Amino acid sequence: MPLTMARTGEANVIKKVGGKEETRRFLENLGFVTGGNVTVVSEIGGSMIVNVKESRVAINKDMANKIMI
Repeated sequence: MPLTMARTGEANVIKKVGGKEETRRFLENLGFVTGGNVTVVSEIGGSMIVNVKESRVAINKDMANKIMI
């Protein structure tokens, strides 16, 4: 399921990062790699704040839909 379906505060493991090559590379540089842990901190409007690799990152829903957990 996409990251947008995850519940706030629940730890999840990234199964796959989809999208175009450029988008995948961007997300991987932020720490969204297959097998990594990700936790949704909050969801405000069209954006999500997530904990990944011990840092908080804000991504929009389009990006979050490309991250499968």
